[in-house]
Order: sequence, then C-alpha cells, then structure tokens
Amino acid sequence: MEKQRIVVITGAGISAESGLKTFRDSDGLWEGFNIEDVATPRAWRKNPQLVLDFYNIRRKDVLAAKPNAAHIGLVELEKYFDVQIVTQNVDDLHERAGSKNVLHLHGEILRMRSEKDELKTYTIINDIKLGDKAQDGGQLRPHIVWFEEPVPMIEHAIPILYSADIFILIGTSLAVYPAAGLVDYVKENVKKYVIDKNIPNVTKYKNVIAIEKPATEGIKELISILVP
Repeated sequence: MEKQRIVVITGAGISAESGLKTFRDSDGLWEGFNIEDVATPRAWRKNPQLVLDFYNIRRKDVLAAKPNAAHIGLVELEKYFDVQIVTQNVDDLHERAGSKNVLHLHGEILRMRSEKDELKTYTIINDIKLGDKAQDGGQLRPHIVWFEEPVPMIEHAIPILYSADIFILIGTSLAVYPAAGLVDYVKENVKKYVIDKNIPNVTKYKNVIAIEKPATEGIKELISILVP
C-alpha cells in the first residue's frame, strides 16, 4: 500500500530550540544587525566584507548546533509516511537528523556560489573571504536568497505542496513572501496541522488543527495523533 504524503513547511521556530536565533526579533534586528545591512544585494554591493563576516559567524553557529527532537520527530514520521520537507531555513539540521527529502527555499549556509552565477554552488564549512573567487572569476558569496532577490525554488515547491495528503506548518510566522503563499497550494480538504508557540493567522484556510506549543513539544503531540 502506498504511503500517504506528508508535506511540511518549516521556519526559524524549529531551529530556535537548537539554539539558532530566529530571523527577526521584535526589534527588527538580526543578531544586532539591520537586515538591510547584511541580507540584501544592496548590502553586498555596499559592504561585501560585512556581509561575509555576518554569514561566516552564522555558519559557525549552524555547525555548532545539533538537531532537536522536532527535527528527529519528522524523521520518525518517515517510517509511516512519505515525508517531504520544504524549509525556509538555511541550516542543515533536517539533513543531519536524517530527513531524506528536503527542499531549501532560501538557500543553504553550508554552500557558496559565484556572485555571477546562482546555479553552480560549492560546499563550504570554513569562512568565505573577500578575494575568494569561483571558477568563473566572480567573488564567492553565500548561497543564500537575500531580501529583494527572486526565490527560484518556489517553482519546485508548488507541486510538492499540491501533492500533500497531510500538511504540517512548523515554526513560521507566514510573514515572508513568497514562501508564505505556498500554503495556498495545499488542497482545501487536506488536514493542516499548525505548530507554533504563537499560531500565525491561518483563518482563511479550512481544516486547520492548531497545536500552540514549541516545535519539539508540538511534533511529539502530532506523532501521537498521526501514528496509530
């Protein structure tokens, strides 16, 4: 018998319990930086050294972090379901936990690319330095989709969302577009489980089951619902 397909969208809330800071705090800063100064093409043109320094620190943070019970719980669900994860996160905690099918909407902190070519990427675990060049001669930059840049993986994510038999949303405020619009592609009759300490506004969707808990506790509760 074919397994039902679970499609999961994850955001910063699932990695927060592994010690990684969420993207936006209430003061609009990220680790003390204005997002406009470190996460836009304009920032890169203005001060590439600052941008590289910022992401070099983020990369160290990710490498020091470990998958938590929420990441591991999603792997547990693979025993019973075909699980597809679409993540807004740039860390590799889903992969390290053991998830087999992960699509990164906003890039990956452990990859880099030429500023000239977004398609050819390279693995990176150390720092990227100013003067480090790709094969095409372009300065290497983090393989991250910055604000004001297109999100090419959205096109790959849409059919995945449409294919869901069960949908799970974990740890995202649905504030960042176009990723937030992906929920619109989940079929109306599909059950939609939303796990977050602060449930986002999902009133326009049908068949929503809210689990107002941190990701680790929420996934535990969800497994008890879904797995006989």
